[in-house]
Amino acid sequence: MTNPADSLVDLLDLEQIEVNIFRGRSPQESLQRVFGGQVAGQALVAAGRTTDGGRPVHSLHAYFLRPGRPGVPIVYQVERIRDGRSFTTRRVTAVQQGRTIFNLTASFHKPEQGGFEHQLPPAREVPDPDSLPTVAQEIQEHLGALPEQWERMARRQPFDIRYADRLRWTAEEVRDAEPRSAVWMRAVGPLGDDPLVHTCALTYASDMTLLDAVRLPVEPLWGPRGFDMASLDHAMWFHRPFRADEWFLYDQESPIATGGRGLARGRIYDTQGRLLVSVVQEGLFRSL
Repeated sequence: MTNPADSLVDLLDLEQIEVNIFRGRSPQESLQRVFGGQVAGQALVAAGRTTDGGRPVHSLHAYFLRPGRPGVPIVYQVERIRDGRSFTTRRVTAVQQGRTIFNLTASFHKPEQGGFEHQLPPAREVPDPDSLPTVAQEIQEHLGALPEQWERMARRQPFDIRYADRLRWTAEEVRDAEPRSAVWMRAVGPLGDDPLVHTCALTYASDMTLLDAVRLPVEPLWGPRGFDMASLDHAMWFHRPFRADEWFLYDQESPIATGGRGLARGRIYDTQGRLLVSVVQEGLFRSL
């Protein structure tokens, strides 16, 4: 069986069909819509492929406009907005079956020395990732066996995810819970040495658990769902180099949920507590 990390690298390896036009695969899965992190990661690959490779991504801002259909290829059209002395800017439009489903603006910055540095530390201390169970282990422990659907998902999952707090399964367990969540993550296998691949892989991962913080005070993260949720927009700032196949801590919180929308923000740290990436996302929530 193919390693899911290798499958992720293949998923991010777009086919170039014109100078500024790329095509990405969209796996045929049981999901109702294409996973947003996949579209964001592929769009960022398309943007990066039109640069000289010497300027890392420093930020992206994106909007999810329509749900993508699993199994249908996605075409990424890149507009070269700017090639300056220090910054490069690209705008990417994702099209599926003639309709725009996503757009992204990415900025690339030539590395330079700053006059000073500071950062906020993680909001709290959390256990080491190796001391925590995987999600599959927690589900199996709670249910006595891993359901077939979740077993299939676990086999295809490109990231090892470990929640710093044990999963909550009942309404009583989430009552009065703060809108905060922290997870350790890393790719389940090596991703190679291309920095763009690691950046795009982490972009993929950044959409996997961020809206958990919005849901936590309302319903358990696992088990029956009372709400449907969809990402509306997504923004990321990349502060330091990293590898997405090494452990990183995703510290997440939701400052507000109102009007059917919830805002979530996350800070991604390495095992030494260095801040690597900042993330903000808004999601739409509707009762099922």
